[in-house]
Amino acid sequence: MTGARPRVAPEPGLPERITVYEVGPRDGLQNEATTVPTAIKAEFVRRLLGAGLGVVEVTSFVRPDRVPQLADATELLAALGPVGASSVLLRAGSLPPPGSAARLPVLVPNERGLERALAAGVTEVAVFASVTESFARRNLGRSVAESLAGYAAVVERARAAGLRVRGYASMCFGDPWEGEVALDAVVDVGARLLAMGCEELSLGDTIGVATPGHVTALLGAFGAAGIGVERLAVHFHDTYGQALANTLAALRAGVTTVDASAGGLGGCPFARSATGNLATEDLVWMLDGLGVETGVDLGALVTTSAWLSGVLGRPSPSRVVRALS
Repeated sequence: MTGARPRVAPEPGLPERITVYEVGPRDGLQNEATTVPTAIKAEFVRRLLGAGLGVVEVTSFVRPDRVPQLADATELLAALGPVGASSVLLRAGSLPPPGSAARLPVLVPNERGLERALAAGVTEVAVFASVTESFARRNLGRSVAESLAGYAAVVERARAAGLRVRGYASMCFGDPWEGEVALDAVVDVGARLLAMGCEELSLGDTIGVATPGHVTALLGAFGAAGIGVERLAVHFHDTYGQALANTLAALRAGVTTVDASAGGLGGCPFARSATGNLATEDLVWMLDGLGVETGVDLGALVTTSAWLSGVLGRPSPSRVVRALS
């Protein structure tokens, strides 16, 4: 059934094309119980690029004792060779032009992580901040204010080195320790990340509790603060089965960058209620049906996720992968 395709029925008002920001190699594999060999990770990245994904977040330069699954960041980039050391700097929300190099960002938690990333030859990085104090303490070991102050130095140095910088804001829709999160708290942290030099801000539903109306309200709050959707991306987890509905709400509001993870891999090792990410295949199936261009070959992507499921020894949670393979 790998040749199956949805019927195309465009919805007026949606973006003509979007950027799928693939996070499987980083956000997906970081939550695996066992460490995936470097060679398999490199093959995974190459297969994702071969399926037409123009942005693939490959790893994170975190402390090995904190996230041992990503301890091989330097080795992975070396294994990828020239592909891993050459990414094009594109305006947020754009797709790579034909023939361009892929964008291969990495996550950096601090200045030491940035140093390692620069030594590895990367040209695009991301920083990860929490909106809530509870998660900031558990994930980053610092308060929200302390973590943002630390990231300001990281972003300044990265920009000075010519790198493109993305900001992640986590716990934007709910926190397992604090419950509901105020819209203005999310806007405050997001605005500070953008003000320090992040070119794009990804709004994370870390524990998957968002609903479409909540998404619309948060995007509207950013708009009221003078921050347009062209600078925003969305990052949904599918804990309650709402990720696709939430994505459609974001698209209707004009968002053109959507984070997703091949095969629905992922979660967060520091928030046990965070289950898998929005599956890239499920996202592409919906977008293909809506006539929204992504540049992704769905068949090749399904084949890639089916292959990785075999490596991991368990079926993919993606409904499209299971239906087509």
